[in-house]
Amino acid sequence: MSLRTLAVFAACLLLAACNKVNQSNYAQLKAGMDKAAVESLLGKPTECSGALGVSSCTWGDQEQFISVQYAGDKVMMFSGKGLK
Repeated sequence: MSLRTLAVFAACLLLAACNKVNQSNYAQLKAGMDKAAVESLLGKPTECSGALGVSSCTWGDQEQFISVQYAGDKVMMFSGKGLK
């Protein structure tokens, strides 16, 4: 195995290990958590939208994601898809 191939393989493993969109982190979400605690757990969201004190943020992509809905800065509800 060449050094380049080994480096690419190691980088892929590190990226997979850093993915915070997983079942373990999803299981730690609770209604009433504040936004800062969620972002500490999942990192910066992929996208957010909202109005009038209600917002929704998503981490991940169409195949594997966690979506959290907030009232103010507190978790109201959350859902996930494709989590491993």
